[in-house]
Amino acid sequence: MANPKRKQSKARSAKRRGANQYVAPQLSTDPTDGTLFMPHRVNPVNGMYRGRQVIEVEL
Repeated sequence: MANPKRKQSKARSAKRRGANQYVAPQLSTDPTDGTLFMPHRVNPVNGMYRGRQVIEVEL
């Protein structure tokens, strides 16, 4: 089996691990009621998408 010729440095390992950090999701604010939702998706709270009522939601 293949073995490494040189020891991998701590900085190199940290760079690799640093690329896998958790990124918080980007959220949009609804202009009608101010709720947060994922962009380019229907707002699950009120059922609106781009200013139109798309789905009926029980309040």
